[in-house]
Amino acid sequence: MLSSALLCCCRKTEMTRNETCLLLGATGVGKTLLLKRLQKLTVHGFGELGATPPTLPTVGTNLTDLKLKKKKKVTVRELGGCMGPIWPSYFKDCSSVMFMVDLANISQVSSSCIQLLSVLSAEPLRSASVLILFNKRDMPCTMSLIEMNSLFRMDDIIASATQPITTLELSARSGQGLQEVLSWLESITVK
Repeated sequence: MLSSALLCCCRKTEMTRNETCLLLGATGVGKTLLLKRLQKLTVHGFGELGATPPTLPTVGTNLTDLKLKKKKKVTVRELGGCMGPIWPSYFKDCSSVMFMVDLANISQVSSSCIQLLSVLSAEPLRSASVLILFNKRDMPCTMSLIEMNSLFRMDDIIASATQPITTLELSARSGQGLQEVLSWLESITVK
C-alpha cells in the first residue's frame, strides 16, 4: 500500500517537472520552424541562428523537449494545422498552449480566430496559460499588430477568457521574439 502511494507521488512529481505545452495554429503559420529555432536556442544559446532550416507542413504531431533555465523542462507538442478537428483529444494532457497566427496571410485570419475561440472555450483548457503568437512580422505586406488585435477583437477575448493570455509578435525566421517565447515558457513551467 505504501509503495503504491510513493509510486503515485513520484509520478505526480515527474509530471510537474516535464510539462506539456501544445503548439497550435493553421497550416503554414510557422509552428515547425518556431520549434526548430527554440530547440537550437535552448541547446546552443543565443548567437547566430544560421540559415533557416527546411520545414514541411506537419501531418500528425511533433514532440520537442526544451530544457529551460533552472533545470526546468517542457515538452512542446506541435499539432499539424490539418489536424484541427482532433486537437481537442490532446487538450487534457497539457498545461499550456501556444497558438500561432500568420500576420502575412490575411485569408487565414477568420479561420484562425475561430480556431482560437474554440481552443479558449474548451473545458480542459479553462486554466491553461495561453500565448498567442503573431508570426512573420518581418515579411512584407503583413498586418500590423493593431490591425490584427482589432480583427480578432483581442481585448474582448482577453477580458472574457478564463485563461491568462499573453500576446507576442515574432518572426521565427529571423529570431525576433524568440527570447520572449522562452521567457514565457519559463514563467509558466513549474520546477
